[in-house]
Amino acid sequence: MMAMFRTTRARIMLVVIFLIALLVTWPLRAAFNIFGLKDMGVAARSLRGPIWWGGAEELQIRGVQLGTVDVFLSPVQLLVGRVRIDIIRRLGDRDDITGAFTLGFNRRGVDDVTGSVALGAPLAPLPVSRVEFEDMTVHFSGDMCTRAEGRVRARVPAIFSGLGLANGLAGDVRCAGDAVELPLVSQSGQEQLSVRLKQDGSYEATMRVRTSDPLLGVALGANGFQNVNGEQVLRTVGRL
Repeated sequence: MMAMFRTTRARIMLVVIFLIALLVTWPLRAAFNIFGLKDMGVAARSLRGPIWWGGAEELQIRGVQLGTVDVFLSPVQLLVGRVRIDIIRRLGDRDDITGAFTLGFNRRGVDDVTGSVALGAPLAPLPVSRVEFEDMTVHFSGDMCTRAEGRVRARVPAIFSGLGLANGLAGDVRCAGDAVELPLVSQSGQEQLSVRLKQDGSYEATMRVRTSDPLLGVALGANGFQNVNGEQVLRTVGRL
């Protein structure tokens, strides 16, 4: 009887050891597929290592390039029924970024994003070159925005003389029904950029410039702005 008990216990221990070894060596690529990150628009040119301490080369989310990052799965979040996959790149330059993709019961989003990404091409024809995030968290439940916090700053290249955009346009993110809204304003208040982004990546954006400078008005008009009630306005829609 004791021999049988020891054999059974040994078999259980072997199964446990096997499962732990399987989890430790679980490929990052397989985890991306199982957790549904592709459904969030997350992709990479290559994924290396296990999910617990892997790496992603040319990581992107809905076409927005995040570059090469280290990737970590949080075991603590798994214990409470959530998936949190952290990404980190700290090289000491403006392209550094930290944050996480999070998934739970009927919930998905990003958490604690701090860093800077190039967004010139995805937001064209808006004159935005980079967007900087400061501790930004956005959650969607189904199609509805359920949580949005943190700060965003949009950088505009110096192609228009006369605009007071040395410090970009900044504001706090917030939920607005089925979209997350970014109401961004310049330091002078003369330039405003409003962006509404939905869970599927579709967005609406409007940039407004209040100016009485005719030369600036002509320059803005040549770049797609239209005069609306004394303001230069550029509206665009698209999908990331």
